[in-house]
Amino acid sequence: MRFLPVFLDLQSGPVLLVGAGDLVRAKLRLLTSAGARVRWYATDGNHDLSGIAADDAARIEIAEGDPLAADLKGVIAILCAGAGDIGVAMSARAKSVGLPINVMDDLAHSTFIFPAIVDRGDVVVAVGTGGASPVVARRVRERIEAVLPARIGDLAAFIGTFRKSIHARIPEFALRRRFWERIVDGPIGALVLAGRKDEAEKALNDISDASAFAGGDDGKARGHVTLVGAGPGDPDLLTVKALRALQDADIVFYDELVSAEVLDRARRDAARVPVGRRVGKPGIGQDAINKLLVEAARSGQRAVRLKGGDSFIFGRGGEEVDVLRAAGVSYSIIPGITAGLGAAAQFETPLTYRQEALRITFLTAHRAQDAETVDWSVLTDRKMTVVVYMGMTAAPTIRDGMLAAGRSPRTPVGVFARVTRPDAKAAVGTLDQLPELVTQIDGGPAILIIGDVVAHSAPWRNYELNDVIANLLEAAE
Repeated sequence: MRFLPVFLDLQSGPVLLVGAGDLVRAKLRLLTSAGARVRWYATDGNHDLSGIAADDAARIEIAEGDPLAADLKGVIAILCAGAGDIGVAMSARAKSVGLPINVMDDLAHSTFIFPAIVDRGDVVVAVGTGGASPVVARRVRERIEAVLPARIGDLAAFIGTFRKSIHARIPEFALRRRFWERIVDGPIGALVLAGRKDEAEKALNDISDASAFAGGDDGKARGHVTLVGAGPGDPDLLTVKALRALQDADIVFYDELVSAEVLDRARRDAARVPVGRRVGKPGIGQDAINKLLVEAARSGQRAVRLKGGDSFIFGRGGEEVDVLRAAGVSYSIIPGITAGLGAAAQFETPLTYRQEALRITFLTAHRAQDAETVDWSVLTDRKMTVVVYMGMTAAPTIRDGMLAAGRSPRTPVGVFARVTRPDAKAAVGTLDQLPELVTQIDGGPAILIIGDVVAHSAPWRNYELNDVIANLLEAAE
């Protein structure tokens, strides 16, 4: 993010506008709609205010002379639209005195840009693309316009009228925020959005115990822990419920495998605490994680335990639930898409297939000694798909164990790395080639899928094609 969205109070001082033509008139309409006082230097000498409402025109000061010699005392920003070469010179002057400047369609000489705007009164949404594509910003704005309630600004104004009185009734910030969340998300907010403001005001005034309404215990916020499955990496695979939990969180305890894109979906001011570890690297340990979760809840915080994939598939979610229950801590669980399913979908690998694969086994073997303890004899059924998590290091042991138990060396296998992420990669072959395949995917995390279903995958189609080409080349020689 190069440009930080900042809402500027345009009524705090005049804005200097330089330019001419339709471009500058569009800026005049935008600025005056926000109540700005505008000092306009028309570079073509034509101060045509046609199309500008009379009330807005009253806030426009017609300036004569050279804008480069303009008095900048009290000016809060400079805009150039249709100003030609003067825009570059104005940029240099603005920067020399520390004033923000926008030269339309000229990022190199601008210190701020105009976003696409959704205006709902007290609610304003700004959409920017860093100046790269106003068309993309406009399309995003159109989608937001379509889903944003028409009276959302009325809801914000309604809350504004009660803020001081509720602040006095609920001193604790966290509990006060939860009060307003219940108002916005509940029946009172719905009344305002439906245009029934008087009924909403009566309902809010009828709340006798604001702290209790917010879920407070003796005037303090109640803590809660939510175990959230983050999925295999693609943030678009987060469930709506998971996104809501991240937006409501006061603190997020996240694993190493949670992608930065997923973590960015958390509330901006939520504390973020890394608690995971990768194979071969130190971590704080599960007991310490359990302690942090309990402490966060007991302090009244809403904590999210964010795990890659799903909490209940090799994520120790069950252990954490046991600890939270024993400690008397309120908790909830939001499932996520586990990496095995992410790999199956991305690389078109059906984990089951009619008449071919009727059973699935999920197992973990992130160390060779783990793989050595597996009873491979129960995994020899050709109609069983075996999905191995954290199996890269133990790949030779997995191969040897399955071959010794009787699984065919020609069994199709796939190694699927960093699934659902932009750098995802797959290597497919046969069981006897498994250790070699692991070396082809440029590091993990990776899922191993073993079974005939791999022969239906997209990478296998390329694998077979390469075999055909190799055979043709060999024959030609």
